[in-house]
Amino acid sequence: MKKIIAITFLVFLIGYATFQVFAEKEPSVGTQAGDKAKDFELSTLDGSTAKLSDYKGKKVILNFWATWCGPCRAEMPEMQKFSEENEDIVMLAVNLTESEKNVDNVRKYVEEGGYTFPILLDEKGTFRHYEVLTMPTTYFIDSEGAVSIKHIGPMTYELMEKQISKMN
Repeated sequence: MKKIIAITFLVFLIGYATFQVFAEKEPSVGTQAGDKAKDFELSTLDGSTAKLSDYKGKKVILNFWATWCGPCRAEMPEMQKFSEENEDIVMLAVNLTESEKNVDNVRKYVEEGGYTFPILLDEKGTFRHYEVLTMPTTYFIDSEGAVSIKHIGPMTYELMEKQISKMN
């Protein structure tokens, strides 16, 4: 009898955990669609600085990533292709520099991949202001500076096209 109760309880717990995972597609933490994108100023890999507000009036894809993140590495070629073919869209990739061993690892990865869009170095913890919990996380920001879409997980070229087409 104890085994039946234990198995029943275990099945219930597994079912409840599964329901919780699928009941909420995206945690409602941090910056969400409809919020004004939080401005920041960060150093870039090439030594200059960039502020999000510098791109007001343009659509921006703001991506938080790290070299140690497998899904991030998988989406980078897709981001490069999209950036090359959509010059009117600003692609900003914010590297979680605090978690990297050193900036040279980031530089080497970017050079080997041939990535030409701006790589921002998050030495100030900007990802915390956005409350990014999962890598990669991407914000599609409209020309007025509002977050249109928050996407958690890796992106494909097609997904970027689809998300951009939904924006004003």
